[in-house]
Amino acid sequence: MAKGILESLPADYRQGHFIGRAQSPDGPCVITIAGNVLHDLTGVASTVSGAIARRSFSGGTVIGPVEDGLPEGWSLLSPVDLQTIKASGVTFALSAIERVIEERARGDASAAAAIRTQLEGQIGSGIRSVVPGSPAAAQLKHALIEAGMWSQYLEVAIGPDAEIFSKAPTLSAVGTGARVGVRSDSHWNNPEPEVVLVCDADGAVVGATLGNDVNLRDFEGRSALLLSKAKDNNASCAIGPFIRLFDEHFTIDDVRGADVELTIEGPEGYRLEGRNDMSQISRDPLDLVAQCLSEHHYPDGFVLFCGTLFAPTQDRDMPGAGFTHKVGDVVTIRSQRLGALTNTVTTSRDAPPWTMGIAAFVRNLASRGLIDRI
Repeated sequence: MAKGILESLPADYRQGHFIGRAQSPDGPCVITIAGNVLHDLTGVASTVSGAIARRSFSGGTVIGPVEDGLPEGWSLLSPVDLQTIKASGVTFALSAIERVIEERARGDASAAAAIRTQLEGQIGSGIRSVVPGSPAAAQLKHALIEAGMWSQYLEVAIGPDAEIFSKAPTLSAVGTGARVGVRSDSHWNNPEPEVVLVCDADGAVVGATLGNDVNLRDFEGRSALLLSKAKDNNASCAIGPFIRLFDEHFTIDDVRGADVELTIEGPEGYRLEGRNDMSQISRDPLDLVAQCLSEHHYPDGFVLFCGTLFAPTQDRDMPGAGFTHKVGDVVTIRSQRLGALTNTVTTSRDAPPWTMGIAAFVRNLASRGLIDRI
């Protein structure tokens, strides 16, 4: 990305506290924004995970005013490093219906429109009206089973247990300005604009950022057992631009009421706009965090994609074929309090390879004398 970072920040950034990561010529750095000043925190905390664990968000070396951007030769990275990257799915009624459509269409986009019309009329209102895990939800489940309408996706949509899965390996997420990848052999796919909660090892939510949980509808539609192949590919997880830390000006209630806007601008002049209204989520974000924590341990903390309301049905090339990405699409995910995450679509095959895994990261920190500040 260009030297400037101002275009990625929310309008009220001077009132917030932000932490993120940048690639310098020497290696990854932890950076913070407080007021209008950009700091390099790496000498205090060499990982975002460690800074969160110790609540070390101040100090470091002054880089300069935010409007001056990053130093020459630096670029933004995903603000996540050692945290486990988790995601929740089917957390909105609309996304539940779309998953059932994928399942019934067996991944065939051309069959989706007719199935969508049928399912929306038969189960749409019921899914929207019940609280997941409630007695009313159990009654709806029984009725849908009797009618032959039940699906594994409806189980996680209205049942007691949310869908929680591992989205991507530690350190593999790309940041704003990077290329984001879809598999080269996928023919029905879309971005998923989401709020991403940032948690410490105890499951306390310390802030939030934006994410693109790239989705391959054809792969997962053929079989839910292909979820990992559909979700975890090179450059298929984008997070950023910064983590906005909770304070008196930004709380979990701002997350609950967030609007997440999506714009896709295609190389052929195509434009699609969408919106993810967090107030319509079926499960409270803190419930999703509790279910993610469950009986697991995340010693370096974790981040959790909250799911999306957005499921593009707007035709792109052929009537009834719906939407799918093209190489060169520019995807911008924006929220008023979190800023903007912008990525250009390529294939996972052609995206820059992921090379800085855990071993390379630790070696880099050791070579810079920063290993004891993780």
